[in-house]
Amino acid sequence: MNSLLEDLNEPQKQAVINYEGPSLVVAGAGSGKTRVLTYRIAYMLNKGIEPSSILALTFTNKAADEMKERIASLVGAVSARRLWMGTFHSVFARILRNESKIIGFPSNYTIYDTIDSRNLIKTIIKELSLDDTIYKPAEICGRISFAKNNLVTAESYGSIPDIVSRDNSTRRPMISEIYKRYSARCKISGAMDFDDLLLNTNILFHDHPEILDKYQSIFNYILVDEYQDTNYAQYLIINKLSKKNRNICVVGDDAQSIYSFRGARIENILSFKNDYKDAALYKLEQNYRSTRTIVDAANSIIIQNKDQIRKKLFSEKDEGEKIYILEARSDNEEGFIIANMIKDKLLSERIQYKDFAILYRTNAQSRIFEESLRKMNIPYRIFGSLSFFQRKEIKDILAYFNLTINPDDDEALKRIINYPLRGIGKTTLLKIEEAAHQHDITMWEVINQPSLMKSIFNAGTTKKLHDFIELIVGFRKKLNEMEAFDLAFTIVNDAGILKDLNYDKTPEGVSRYENMQELLNGIKEFTDHADEPQMQTLTAYIQTVTLYTDIDYDQNEDKNKVSIMTAHSAKGLEFRHVFIAGLEEELFPLHMSALIPKELEEERRLFYVALTRARESVILSYAATRYKWGLLSQCNPSRFIREIDDKYLDFPYSSLRQSFDHNGFNRIKNINSINKYTPENVRSFNKPDRKLVRADHLTDPKFQQPEDPANITVGAEVEHPMFGIGKVISKEGFAQNFKITVFFKSHGQKQLLLKFAKLRLVKKNN
Repeated sequence: MNSLLEDLNEPQKQAVINYEGPSLVVAGAGSGKTRVLTYRIAYMLNKGIEPSSILALTFTNKAADEMKERIASLVGAVSARRLWMGTFHSVFARILRNESKIIGFPSNYTIYDTIDSRNLIKTIIKELSLDDTIYKPAEICGRISFAKNNLVTAESYGSIPDIVSRDNSTRRPMISEIYKRYSARCKISGAMDFDDLLLNTNILFHDHPEILDKYQSIFNYILVDEYQDTNYAQYLIINKLSKKNRNICVVGDDAQSIYSFRGARIENILSFKNDYKDAALYKLEQNYRSTRTIVDAANSIIIQNKDQIRKKLFSEKDEGEKIYILEARSDNEEGFIIANMIKDKLLSERIQYKDFAILYRTNAQSRIFEESLRKMNIPYRIFGSLSFFQRKEIKDILAYFNLTINPDDDEALKRIINYPLRGIGKTTLLKIEEAAHQHDITMWEVINQPSLMKSIFNAGTTKKLHDFIELIVGFRKKLNEMEAFDLAFTIVNDAGILKDLNYDKTPEGVSRYENMQELLNGIKEFTDHADEPQMQTLTAYIQTVTLYTDIDYDQNEDKNKVSIMTAHSAKGLEFRHVFIAGLEEELFPLHMSALIPKELEEERRLFYVALTRARESVILSYAATRYKWGLLSQCNPSRFIREIDDKYLDFPYSSLRQSFDHNGFNRIKNINSINKYTPENVRSFNKPDRKLVRADHLTDPKFQQPEDPANITVGAEVEHPMFGIGKVISKEGFAQNFKITVFFKSHGQKQLLLKFAKLRLVKKNN
């Protein structure tokens, strides 16, 4: 027991050993939050607490799996397996499967992801003959999700004046009807979406006190990770479950509450001691991740917020580099300079691409960094892009699995009834849908009624549908006979998916085939690692995988790449070197958020999260000009730069410091009057003195009059305002459309359109 506690500092130790009663662990960035949760559970198990009486809730399956592995290494795999540990959605999905009949759902209900939900909403909007430019499916899904997370059911939605008023003001009075039809259609199909898992758990506990009492008695100890990210529905479930035993421990950091747009309520963590008057408070303030400079700078930022639990992080690491402030003339130049900085640091130090991250406020900013990194041949990966499980070929295969398990799943049936092509067209599908709605049954029930089919379709169509039924029924017969991988392979083979994907030999087609292989590999791994026979089935796999996110699914890809992502996506990650780009007023913080104090505080917390992702160095960058809606606009540096204490910052020029007034909002009147970073400046970034040499090439008069194209021939030495000195190695085209290829000493080979290149002839080819 003592050896377990030896790895902890004193505040961590106190948070681990005091496991009786309510407690709040405020864990600052990089302070060992996961270690405390893991060791607390291990300590409880060593004290003889029954594993099945412990409920531990996380926000990602990856976090839950990592904690289970750590606990298993401390106390043994048997005890770790018996814990109730997982995401809110996975644990509540398990409870709902156990109690599904009480609320009118089958135990094998399907879980709809965002695409499934949106497709169903699209169908309903079309049925109601509504304008989908007003009733945009994504926005309607968002409104329904917001309602569910606030426990507003389809039946009660239309009776709440504030909601009705808002929908009317946005010219969408039919949202209530869409919500009703959506809920009814999900119920008929035996399906729930992610939000239903929370809503229906609340309904289950509210309407059936005996069920609530049952789970209150099971869960003697409750632990919640990332408590600052919980929404109202999650808060209520936790509150209800902990009422009897009151052994609840929540761990989180109010300074990292950044998901209000998803319904997260910072009030949940700020008001915890109001809910549990006798709660113990433990503050984890030692940061084990970052240098002292980064930690102290982060403190100077977050202290500006009014709504917070006061704490002060400290680090015992080296002081480290000051935070570097980078101004670019434009957003394009910002991307170019950052790519060069990465390349230069890679060459001067023994580090890898994966040590770098570029963070920004909005997804739209990724384009510039993608282009800049590609031009420099720097490999990168984007977090928050299309999830592996949202790719068409994967969705198609999963739809086959879902229909095999739950044939009442209309969305799955619609997706695959004619994939691969089997001659069942849109008209046939529409008639099946209409018959299902008319008779208030599922589409599967329609095609399984011979008399109904005979009245709708000719013999040829009926035969095709019958063949499809036999295919799915054949798969269903094997559900309990074959393990997950064998049945999955049987389905992709017998359904013709394997042949279809193997036929396309284009790069895109090969990628789709490889994705299918990767899915099958994942199923095989799931089967091999299953603890019990019932967990080796396709049903068990699909119930698990539908709750996984792209972060949870770790593909076997080369991880040695620069990471580029929004600041939101970076939460929970860390890197040696971090660039935070686009730090401009109206961008970070966003324009509308800056006008509302509560939202401005969340923007500041988001910046704090971005800053504390770095272990060794941080570069803050902003552009003096940026295109907005096709117009070139001047930009102001973000107030967040000004809020950092100057002693932690490295301003390369005094004039750059002077571009901030005491309020930090001065508009830069004359952009050319401020010393600029240029590609030549970038190369000095890693030199010990860190002093940049001014070289304002782009406005240098010698480049303003382009050289006569006739004078530039193969072998000539030329100078480019951005790339420097180079040698012409080829020239092609004619008149105004000459293209030349130049090898530049500092930037490699570039192809340029001569009339736009602004080249200066240094030396003719004799």
